[in-house]
Amino acid sequence: MQITSKFTVAVHILTCIDIFGGQMRVTSDFLSGSTGVNAVIVRNVLGQLRNAGIVETRQGSGGAHLAKALDEITLYDIYKAVDCVD
Repeated sequence: MQITSKFTVAVHILTCIDIFGGQMRVTSDFLSGSTGVNAVIVRNVLGQLRNAGIVETRQGSGGAHLAKALDEITLYDIYKAVDCVD
């Protein structure tokens, strides 16, 4: 099993959403600054997490929110969402 940097970024994104989500809007710009990754890559990873039903996002400056409780999300769920798993 090969783990890419997108997996690491996805875990960081979910951690930030959980920690800061109640205090502020967690936007791709905020996440980009936090991870040191280009905002376009952050939006792509967020899109993959959204398609997997892990996060909810709104266009514009709406920010991202967890779609389900953090204890219901496994590392394998994140891996399947952002890496190609056959």
